[in-house]
Amino acid sequence: IAQGLKLGKCPQPAVQANFDAARYLGKWYGIQKLPTTFQKGQCSTAVYTLKSPGVIGVLNSELDDGTISSTEGTATVKDPAEPAKLEVSFSKDSPPGPYWVLSTDYQGHTLVYSCREVGLFHRELAWIMSREPTLPEATVQELRSILSSVGVHVDKLVPTNQDETYCAPMSQ
Repeated sequence: IAQGLKLGKCPQPAVQANFDAARYLGKWYGIQKLPTTFQKGQCSTAVYTLKSPGVIGVLNSELDDGTISSTEGTATVKDPAEPAKLEVSFSKDSPPGPYWVLSTDYQGHTLVYSCREVGLFHRELAWIMSREPTLPEATVQELRSILSSVGVHVDKLVPTNQDETYCAPMSQ
């Protein structure tokens, strides 16, 4: 079975109540994630900006073998009644993907979950991010337990290197 594929339909986890996109804008640092084919680097950051009402600009950056690579996209709210369920698209060639904010306190941490059904299977992505390059271990464990309750194999989460010296090229 291809990486990340699990049998059955996507789970439907609860998302952040009363999600406020305006407070979510700004820079987030990757702390842990489920491995992906499209994010192989370290020092990952995501910067969100408001483009127009209901449309958020996304700039994902990472350091890959000493080179900064960035991807730009847009996130849109599909249903105003569920503002924490966004849809992100990065290029005209790839279909948009779900971006669900399961938990955030806006100032410290966010937990993002994405699931797409592929035939009889589903593929999951998850990111734990922080406003700082580090996140208290207790918070990380709390967010991992939310993922675990949804059925995500949290033992597969990999840490992102946010070491200040290693990641220095990112802040130049």
